[in-house]
Order: sequence, then structure tokens, then C-alpha cells
Amino acid sequence: MRVLGGRFGGRTLHSPSPPLKRHLRPMREAVRAALFSILGDSVQDARFLDLFAGTGSVGIEALSRGAASCVFVDDSPEACALIEKNLRSLKLQAEIYQLDAFRAIELFERQRLQFDLVFIGPPYGQGLAHRALEHLARHPILAAGAQVITEVFKKEILTENYGALVLADSRSYGDNRLCFYAWRAVE
Repeated sequence: MRVLGGRFGGRTLHSPSPPLKRHLRPMREAVRAALFSILGDSVQDARFLDLFAGTGSVGIEALSRGAASCVFVDDSPEACALIEKNLRSLKLQAEIYQLDAFRAIELFERQRLQFDLVFIGPPYGQGLAHRALEHLARHPILAAGAQVITEVFKKEILTENYGALVLADSRSYGDNRLCFYAWRAVE
């Protein structure tokens, strides 16, 4: 596993140990490359939120490509330790929350944090992407013009709208599907 582009492009990231591998599903490099190709310049100076962060590879990629900040959220202590190890190896600063994604969203609302880009990469087959999108639509942590992207199994069903979150694009890569939602809230 490695960083694909930006100032840390080509640098190797620490991979999960065998026991942790059973619980983590790191985004394939080809899918991550496609994601950041689509996002393009919108990553520059963005406040990035990586929910269900796992290894942290998506948020680290965002930081490498010029995101102003990244907040990582995962409920697994092992995943958070791995993210911390990867950040340390690249001498990057970021906040890591070992917390359930839904409680984290509520916490960020209380703290009045806002994000420009949110990536949701939950475990497959548990309906967590759908629930996270619903939760984001109900809690105002998205900045004007924000984008929310989720990676799901290609057969997982998500709706076109979650309140003011509107499906703008969907692309499949093998068994993976990236869904891009635009925040259309009226200011």
C-alpha cells in the first residue's frame, strides 16, 4: 500500500497486521487513483473527513494532494494506531478520533466543525454507508458546496437524495462503486 500522488507520492504506507486484515478493507489503489482523479483540484485546501478510516490511506492521500486538514474517524483502536503510525512515518499532523462514525458526526456538529470533502468507506454489507449519509444530512457539518463520496459494494443500494445531499455521479470499478453526493443546502 502506498501514497499515489502529491508530495508523498510513491511513499509506502504501513499495512494492517494479519489479525487486523480480517476487519479492514483498504481501498484498492486503482480505485483510490480514480477517486482522486475525479476530485482533482477540489482537494486543494479542503477540510477532509475520512469516516470509517481503516488504514487512513484515503485521508493521507488527500493530505498528500494538498488538503488543508484531515480528520480520521474509526472505532477500532488497532486501526487508529495504524493511522497514527502512517501519519508519523510521513511527519503529518492530523486529528484521529477513535469513535463510532455516527457519534463523531454529532460531536463535530456540537464543535461546529465543517468539512468540504467527506469520504465514507465502511465495511460492506452492513448498511453503514446509507446510515452515514442519512446522519450527515441531519447534522450540519458540511460546508457550502461540500461533496460526500462513499465506496460501497456494487450491489449495495443507496438513494438518490439524503435531504440536501444529492447523488451527482456514480462509477463502478469491479466490485466497488463510488457514489458522489453534492451538498445542495440553502445558506
